[in-house]
Amino acid sequence: MTGSVYSVGQVNAYIKNMFAQDFMMNRIWVSGEVSNCKYHSSGHIYFTLKDVSGVLSAVMFAGSRKKGLAFPMKAGDRVIAFGSIRVYERDGRYQLYAEQILLQGAGLLYQKYEALKRELEEMGMFSPEYKQPVPKYASRIGVVTAPTGAAVQDIRNISHRRNPFVQLVLYPAQVQGDGAAVSIVNGIRALETRGVDVIIVGRGGGSIEDLWAFNEEIVARAIFDCSVPIISAVGHETDTTIADYVADLRAPTPSAAAELAVFDIRRLLEQVDAARLALNRAVSDRLEQTEARIRQYELRLQVLNPKNRLLENRQAAADFQERLQNRMEQLITEKRHRLQLYAAALDADSPLKKLQSGYAYLAKADGRRLRGTADLVPGDRVRAYMLDGSFSAVVDEVEMADVLSSQSG
Repeated sequence: MTGSVYSVGQVNAYIKNMFAQDFMMNRIWVSGEVSNCKYHSSGHIYFTLKDVSGVLSAVMFAGSRKKGLAFPMKAGDRVIAFGSIRVYERDGRYQLYAEQILLQGAGLLYQKYEALKRELEEMGMFSPEYKQPVPKYASRIGVVTAPTGAAVQDIRNISHRRNPFVQLVLYPAQVQGDGAAVSIVNGIRALETRGVDVIIVGRGGGSIEDLWAFNEEIVARAIFDCSVPIISAVGHETDTTIADYVADLRAPTPSAAAELAVFDIRRLLEQVDAARLALNRAVSDRLEQTEARIRQYELRLQVLNPKNRLLENRQAAADFQERLQNRMEQLITEKRHRLQLYAAALDADSPLKKLQSGYAYLAKADGRRLRGTADLVPGDRVRAYMLDGSFSAVVDEVEMADVLSSQSG
């Protein structure tokens, strides 16, 4: 035996590395019929792609399903799957790790639709700041659609029902097949020059192939560049086209577009009637309030009449004068009584009264009042004041009495 010997794991790892380095295997589109489609509880999908020449195992992980799969895939579906082919080392087999799965036929168109949508979105053509407001009271409405079919008839019926005074200007456009996109663009530009207030661009429902004209870039740019507000009304509510993203307003159906573009005159008349009733009620209420206010003013004027005020002030002055006089008499009486009390107290303490009783007032020669024997010494000259005169004397002897002992005894 010559040459090196490799383990199964080494061989599988080598083959896995070969697949990983192959650019084609990392970004590949594969078409085929789905078989053995199994949805795992973890969210992963395991399936097989087959055609007349062979089969290819495939898996789509749960993380890729949200963005990469837009329909419930089942066995028998013809699909185109995008992803990478790698080797699963444990089983030693290769399989497709799908990141995006499209239905074949419509899938290719959908891929083209998504690419144009991303491109226009990156250019800012879907941005809200570029959306024009749709006028509330449009009088001339342009319509770009097929001259026959349910769409134009629905728009006519609803417009007449909501407001028979609105003028519809129809541009009979081709809305399906070769040349449809150019026809729609011509219709938008023609109605823009007719001075309409708003333009409805749309058609009835159909497959993605039927609606494809509204996914063309020239239609999107014509809608974006139009100076007149455009309402897109393509297909049914579940259908969404590039025109819906670019338009100033999207309506789910042509009928809904007519509802949005044409103001309901019956509603306007109801609002006018309601406003008239509200105005009459407001005027009546205002008159009643004004009359009540006038009556209040009359009462206030009577109360504030200068004559009444003068009478009230005169009465108040008389009352005040009477209170003042009473208060003065009361104060005089109180003061006279208090004066009598003070006179009696002064009379009781009057020195003259004491002198009349035989008492004398003694003072030293310098005029200072004698308070007691302690202020005297033998030889001092004193003066005695009596009621009818005074005399002087010389102190011969001073004898101090024991006041405390006599009081206690």
